[in-house]
Amino acid sequence: MEQADVVIVGAGQAGIALSHCLRKRGTSHIVLERGRIGERWRSSTWRSLRLLTPNWLNALPGSPYCGPEPDGYMSRDAFVETLVGYAHRSQAPVHPYVDVLSCEQDGKGFRLRTTAGDWSARVVVVATGHCDVPSMPLLPQTGANQPASIHASQYRSPDELAAGGVLVVGASSSGVQIADELRRSGRRVILSVGKHTRLPRIWRDKDIFWWLYQMGFMSQRLDDLANPDSARRQPSLQLAGRADCSNVDLATLQGIGVELTGRLTRISNRAIGFADDLEESITAADAKQQRLLRQIDQFAGHRSTGHGPAPVKVPTTCRKRLSFANGIVGTIIWATGYSRSFSWLKLPAFTADGELAHKHGITTVAGLYALGFRFLRKRDSNFIGGVGADAQAIAAHVSDYLGQSGLKAA
Repeated sequence: MEQADVVIVGAGQAGIALSHCLRKRGTSHIVLERGRIGERWRSSTWRSLRLLTPNWLNALPGSPYCGPEPDGYMSRDAFVETLVGYAHRSQAPVHPYVDVLSCEQDGKGFRLRTTAGDWSARVVVVATGHCDVPSMPLLPQTGANQPASIHASQYRSPDELAAGGVLVVGASSSGVQIADELRRSGRRVILSVGKHTRLPRIWRDKDIFWWLYQMGFMSQRLDDLANPDSARRQPSLQLAGRADCSNVDLATLQGIGVELTGRLTRISNRAIGFADDLEESITAADAKQQRLLRQIDQFAGHRSTGHGPAPVKVPTTCRKRLSFANGIVGTIIWATGYSRSFSWLKLPAFTADGELAHKHGITTVAGLYALGFRFLRKRDSNFIGGVGADAQAIAAHVSDYLGQSGLKAA
């Protein structure tokens, strides 16, 4: 059996950032990754994807952005290359293509069973990311004349889809970007809209994230919020990273011919049904956008004009049903988010809804930590630029824990 003081599970930005911080402290550790460094970025995103956050915001510990386009939006491939380079400079001890099958307590530490043998560790850090298992709330039916059905994490490009139109279910960041790309490629697109968060890419000549960070919005902790449960469930922003900084939201999608309809409620072998709630969803999102823009104006000392991005026009008639018999849709893409799966963790460390129970990344099991999850310590904990501060805090706690447990970090 191999031994390590600390085992980090996951070599995305969270795991590599923590590795950097532990190495700075002289703490012996390894990183186990089921694929390659940044595997989820490589294999679970579409080819044209660009980061939603501007380059200046995507710094990792000890590695600020120093390129020529601080206000640009890095491509998926460029970010993977950056992450790999960061890992190499940090000398991160990554063991690629190692899948962790189970982790259980063993004496005062843990025993991990993997596809490359067993490991024992005093500390285990779960850095598998917030986007873990694709969530498909309504399982598609199978049979003759049924459209193909995939999750957004399986989408790569318009050319790789079956012929015909596309129904995109979900109008957060992935859904609107995929719908936009498909429509601009010439596809007929229907977008099923539920609860969503709308904000402009640029406001008062600054990227929207510039304002959110300057106002302290992204550093908010759950304890600071009036409704923490609502904050946890908040959909991702309707944004895209584009060179021209243009918006990608329901209004712009309407402008290029995307059909909007309400939330998907049922699916059978013959048809899909939609709720009559599109106007309600649009009104709620636009009202929230206006409230936040007024806050920004007040913070910036501007007189609010009451104007914002173009309003979304509620269709006079909204599709309630989509029959498969007419062949309009050849593919359904589920842009419905993710859930977490911790079946490999054989530990008493979970809440009633199956999430890891923790306080600022420190779980209820001594020596077990979490990193990279939404609202781990603050609102931006699952952002590239937000994981660094969390990694530094977890590294400090791990170092103290190892010292208190009588194990000298090598």
